[in-house]
Amino acid sequence: NSFVTRTNTCGELRSAHVGQEVTLYGWIQYQRQGLFLVLRDFQGLTQIVIPQDEAHSHVKKLLSNASVESVVRVTGIVSPRPPGQENSKMPTGDIEVKAETAEVLNSCKKLPFEIKDFIKKSEALRMQYRYLDLRSSQLQYNLRLRSQIVMRMREYLCNLHGFVDVETPTLFKRTPGGAKEFLVPSREVGKFYSLPQSPQQFKQLLMVGGLDRYFQVARCYRDEGSRPDRQPEFTQIDIEMSFVDQAGIQRLIEGLLQYSWPEERGSITTPFPSMTYEEALADYGTDKPDTRFGMKIVDISDFLRRSDIQFVQNALSYPHGTVKAICIPQGVRYLKNKGLESLKESAKSQFNQEIMEIICRPDGSLKSPLTKFLSEKQQSELIQALNMQVDDVILLAAGEQKQVCSALGSLRLESADLLEAAGLVLRDPTAFHFLWVVDFPLFLPKEENPNELESAHHPFTAPHPSDTSLLYSDPAKVRSQHYDLVLNGNEVGGGSIRIHSAEQQRFVLEKVLKEDSEVLSHLLEALEFGAPPHGGIALGLDRLISLIVDAPSIRDVIAFPKSFKGRDLMSSAPDYVTPEELEPYHIQVSWPLAEKEAKKN
Repeated sequence: NSFVTRTNTCGELRSAHVGQEVTLYGWIQYQRQGLFLVLRDFQGLTQIVIPQDEAHSHVKKLLSNASVESVVRVTGIVSPRPPGQENSKMPTGDIEVKAETAEVLNSCKKLPFEIKDFIKKSEALRMQYRYLDLRSSQLQYNLRLRSQIVMRMREYLCNLHGFVDVETPTLFKRTPGGAKEFLVPSREVGKFYSLPQSPQQFKQLLMVGGLDRYFQVARCYRDEGSRPDRQPEFTQIDIEMSFVDQAGIQRLIEGLLQYSWPEERGSITTPFPSMTYEEALADYGTDKPDTRFGMKIVDISDFLRRSDIQFVQNALSYPHGTVKAICIPQGVRYLKNKGLESLKESAKSQFNQEIMEIICRPDGSLKSPLTKFLSEKQQSELIQALNMQVDDVILLAAGEQKQVCSALGSLRLESADLLEAAGLVLRDPTAFHFLWVVDFPLFLPKEENPNELESAHHPFTAPHPSDTSLLYSDPAKVRSQHYDLVLNGNEVGGGSIRIHSAEQQRFVLEKVLKEDSEVLSHLLEALEFGAPPHGGIALGLDRLISLIVDAPSIRDVIAFPKSFKGRDLMSSAPDYVTPEELEPYHIQVSWPLAEKEAKKN
């Protein structure tokens, strides 16, 4: 209550305050029959008794006529609630304030929706009136917890470990590779700034500058178009250190998260487990596995190699051919035929992968088109290999290894959703399973041209020390010093040890990635002036907080988010500008014909 004219907040009054005169400010949550109202502010709710005597008739009239969500000041005496009228669900439920004077500071017009968490409203409406949506207790909680976590992170990094908080520019130049960047016109003809997708180059240059330990709560920008649960502008906890290795960065982040973790979410155990990129793909079909539940992918290639199943033999005849399966516990009981068909259809439409199911009957026998090709002994071995129980369902896929793993990894998550929708709890919603994924490939084949390579992380990532020689002879086989932090199947951080040799960085850009190194001449030159070995990481703050509070979308932990299409529905941004405003930037808009006609009309 420092610096303000209230004596107390609406959430702090208790029986110990009985008899005191208090002044409260807040919004009217609701009002009942001119007898009492509930006043709300950021901290809670207090019941206000509206006076009924003639001496206070003006107060009664004013409060009785005030609309819901109007802002009022109330001064009155704290009193105990009458016996039997206490409300144990409210922290202030033992008291009420008997109003003596009141003032309506601002009345509220008819609301587009009620300010109550249980009232369903469309996300578009919530975003159009975001300033009203922010009054909800859930968004208040999310934003305040976010603030507390960030403050604890600052304490840990700056006060305990000597990091320097440095702000880096948001007007920069294009970075090769990575996500598409937003362009900002300049007054120089034909020249544009780019909004950085991360402070990557700046933080490396700060290491060259000898700052040793940098961090920033960084705003980042990516022009990724309509992607679900992504934002064109987002926030990272950005970190870089000199003279550090991968293990050092990992221990730092584990300590940072442990220190800043909210008490009400329990404790987290360190060190976090780790698995390689290859292990993650083989066991979970993804590089961001959700390890809260089993249903791992099992390789049964060797077991079925002896069978006479034609499609299996066809798959295994290819160099990277494989046969793999997942076991869905109690699948018969919870999935039914409709669920199984939807899973098979999903694999076909998304991955062009055929799926064969095997069902374990109550008598322990198997039901599948495959069983006629397998002896009783082989069926028994299959049950053992997949640890099948009665009513379990096996989904089997044969084909090229990467495609099979990706399809089964996707089906693993889809079937978990279906099982949980039917009532079987697989993933504890209160559990937080952190995981390091390491040893990523340094390069991946380009989707549009598999004969060319692109960076798996970004072009500044250093090769794995054991694979450095391969960089010059067989770059596609090089592992990187790139590491991702995964939480409950979501990537919440990613980083790497960087290339600190100008010669090696130039080779990667020019010879491997076929990029114009001139765009990065400033960085390459900096690496020639005694750049220390360095590495870092960035944590996606929006994603991390949304997982901590179990929000359905990252938009629920951002004060003013953009819509799915990247629009601000509250202010209607982006918006048109006049030709006169564009003139200093030497830009003319070329309207598509249909839009020209629309503007005329």
